[in-house]
Amino acid sequence: MAIEANQIVSIEYELRDGDKVIDSNVGQDSLVFMFGKGQIIPGLENGIVNMSIGEKADIVVKPEDAYGELNPDAKQEVPKDQFAGIDLETGMTLFGQGEDGGTVQVTVAEIGEETVIIDFNHALAGKTLKFAVTINNIRDASEEEKISGIPAENQKENDSCDGSGGGCGCS
Repeated sequence: MAIEANQIVSIEYELRDGDKVIDSNVGQDSLVFMFGKGQIIPGLENGIVNMSIGEKADIVVKPEDAYGELNPDAKQEVPKDQFAGIDLETGMTLFGQGEDGGTVQVTVAEIGEETVIIDFNHALAGKTLKFAVTINNIRDASEEEKISGIPAENQKENDSCDGSGGGCGCS
């Protein structure tokens, strides 16, 4: 039976780039997401659509179904003084603020005397990814989860409540 849109899916996975494990939640908490909402890469979502609880599979995801092809034009030369106080190293990841106010992740590609070249490509862009996946659970989303798009397992608990029910949503 195929997994349907708006169902909550829990998976255990190991991600490899060639023979190197680059991410894994094996033996840890499951990755929980709402199917069909773009919360995981499209190639992985397409690869698990016909799986059932307890089923295991190896799924290969091509760059175009993951983080895209490597874009050689996604680099920018920036004055080195914009990184004052940072001990720069080639290959390090930095986070900044984009023009839209959102967080932007870049990689330091090159360090010159006066400038730094930063790369806006995702670290996994251009790579064929290999997932070993186990489906731990599939369930229907609650009405609240359908509205918010956030599985209950991923919702943050409100630690600031004092239990008095004073309008903070606590009971």
